[in-house]
Amino acid sequence: MKYMIMLYGSQRDYDAMAGRPGAQPPMTPEQVAAVHEHMAAVHQELAESGELVDGQGLTAPVHARRVRLRQGTPVVTDGPYPETQEVLAGFTVVDCVSFDRATQIAARFVDPDAEGGYVDVRPVADGIDDLDG
Repeated sequence: MKYMIMLYGSQRDYDAMAGRPGAQPPMTPEQVAAVHEHMAAVHQELAESGELVDGQGLTAPVHARRVRLRQGTPVVTDGPYPETQEVLAGFTVVDCVSFDRATQIAARFVDPDAEGGYVDVRPVADGIDDLDG
């Protein structure tokens, strides 16, 4: 079964990683490198075990666009969105034997230094029968 592990962040997180001062202290280049090394190591282990399907980081929310329909007409809003504190920052898709195993993998993506940090894990639907609640 495939599972998507969704990682979240905010524009503040991206600014800190870029070394810009703001609500959070800027990260040093060494701290940013450590984050990337950790993600690469986890993905490499998952690739070697045959469980990695895909994993990607997403660009900062400032580069996002939200498309809505208003009276049948698309309305586009450039990000970041003031009403949104967190956005999807990246994802990893794994193919593993159980939800419990996917949850074990997901725990490796939670930043131990970020109090209250989290990721979400959800099964990937293969068809309409997988959509029931």
